[in-house]
Amino acid sequence: MKVQLNTDHHLRGDASLSQHVAGVVDHSLARFRDQVTRVEVHLRDVNGAKAGGGDKHCTIEARLEGRPPVAATQDADTMRAAISGAARKLQRVLDSSLGRLSS
Repeated sequence: MKVQLNTDHHLRGDASLSQHVAGVVDHSLARFRDQVTRVEVHLRDVNGAKAGGGDKHCTIEARLEGRPPVAATQDADTMRAAISGAARKLQRVLDSSLGRLSS
């Protein structure tokens, strides 16, 4: 499962952010590793340099083998919370959609 990180021009996509994203995605989606070919993570700071609550946005899109992609989003006060929240939501979406296939 390949993890691709995309950031807006307000965020620095450095190695530590990439490692954090890869770790969260790998942990959350580990049981779907055989079905997911690629995960794209899109991070943005909605307000840019201005302060504000809930201005960090994360969208995680999972590309599934032989199926349309699925995605989940989360807005939060911190980027870590947005990433974790979107990963949990995507895990539930995959549980629901892939669980129906195996039933």
